[in-house]
Amino acid sequence: MGSDTPIKTEEQKMLDCEMYLGNDPELLELRKQARHKVAALGKARDDPAAFTQAIHNLLGTVGDDNAVIESPVYFDYGKNTHVGKNFYMNSMCTILDCTRVDIGDDVAFGPNVQVYTAEHPVDPRRRLEGLESARPVRIGNNVWVGGGAIILAGVTIGDNVTVGAGAVVTKDVPNNVLVVGNPARIIKHV
Repeated sequence: MGSDTPIKTEEQKMLDCEMYLGNDPELLELRKQARHKVAALGKARDDPAAFTQAIHNLLGTVGDDNAVIESPVYFDYGKNTHVGKNFYMNSMCTILDCTRVDIGDDVAFGPNVQVYTAEHPVDPRRRLEGLESARPVRIGNNVWVGGGAIILAGVTIGDNVTVGAGAVVTKDVPNNVLVVGNPARIIKHV
């Protein structure tokens, strides 16, 4: 490594899907900021203009002013989540957006949906070092994610998909299907 090569921050390593230290002080501060933005979202619920602004302040990008996020919810960072038009998230959802989460237009989440970009080493010695990594999640257009479903790191879900309640999505899902179960499997083409 030459002396002209800039040293990456832990945040940049995280966003670049490299191993990073999850307890880095900068990352801890960014997660604290996200908690404050989520709290502001809950407080603004009864004021439509303030609620819309709170959603825009929390997320990286929002496709329109029709987004709805029901409280309580949890985001690691918020700013790494990008949603399209007509996004709806029911209460008790969790998005661990350690790297980018892209959600298309006309997507709805039932309650308790979990989206994880974060991963931890299988080797216990590496875990004890505090190392983790992340892989992006992509969700297409016109997708319904049923209550309690879990979408794991690195997964891409196509357009016009229904993810059944409680499904655990461990691999990519093509367009126009219904997936259910643990691990999620295709049971119907639509």
